[in-house]
Amino acid sequence: MRKIDKDTCLNGGKITAAAIAAILFSNLLKLQFAPTAGIITILSIQKTKKETLHTAGRRTLAFLIALLFAAVCFGIMGFGVTAFAVYLLLFSMTCLYFDWTEALAMDSVLITHFLTQKTMEWSLLVNEMLLFFIGTSFGVLANLYLKQKREEFEVLADKVDEEICGILKRMSERLLEFDKSSYNGKCFLAMEEFVMRAKESAYRNYNNQLLGADHREIDYIKMREQQIEVLKHIYDSIKMVQSIPSQTKKIAALIVEIEAGYHKENTVEGFLQELQQLFREMEQEPLPKDRKEFEARAVLFYMMKQLEEFLMLKKRYMMQYKQGGLSSE
Repeated sequence: MRKIDKDTCLNGGKITAAAIAAILFSNLLKLQFAPTAGIITILSIQKTKKETLHTAGRRTLAFLIALLFAAVCFGIMGFGVTAFAVYLLLFSMTCLYFDWTEALAMDSVLITHFLTQKTMEWSLLVNEMLLFFIGTSFGVLANLYLKQKREEFEVLADKVDEEICGILKRMSERLLEFDKSSYNGKCFLAMEEFVMRAKESAYRNYNNQLLGADHREIDYIKMREQQIEVLKHIYDSIKMVQSIPSQTKKIAALIVEIEAGYHKENTVEGFLQELQQLFREMEQEPLPKDRKEFEARAVLFYMMKQLEEFLMLKKRYMMQYKQGGLSSE
């Protein structure tokens, strides 16, 4: 069973307070159907600030269209169920077409007030518009207090990095083993959940920014995702190595170094230099003696190119955010 954490309690309290405030404010203005403003507030609160504002904009436009449809239907057919049914058909088709389904129920509740009062006179029309804008406004104001969860992202990003370090460590060990039958890709499956959660946290933080567009966390996770895809290719290459040429130990040693120095602030310049040195050394090596050695060295060369791409992905990210460190990358 999922536990009720501090954030859940705070969000529940925020929703309750915003809804009650909307009702009290509506009562202060002596509006009819004041509790409706509280319901609109609840329906207006979304997961992020940007989502709340976008939803509020869509619902405002949908509400104005709902008023137009209601005025036409009730004006022609009177305030009966038939008129409301025609209104609902027109409005629901419009909402489905424009993907405004979240506005369908909320706006239609306001329209039922005209149906029950048997009128769309100016005073009631203003009443419904005020209910809508009070409810929506309090929902938006409540969401302005949503904070970016930087610490949550940091923890998840660190977990992704730890999993990648584990993969690199196993690669350096398995590369030197003849029997790789027990070497499987389960480690990649275990890491996918952390990557997904880190990405969700990054996008949630991004969408809680109203001013500016700091997408460093998103770029960081994208870079790690690309690195993971490269690691999958290296894993496939390791599975293909059937013999262990002399160059294998040097590559395994480099992977060990990369794993030991794998952290957010590392610019990987030193690793890239070592890798280039290893390329130069291999160019000076005697040609393979037989087909088996040729195939093994070809796979090793491909693996080294993949390692180069793995490091270049980090280098390009660090060049984009030169300050270093995730908090300022």
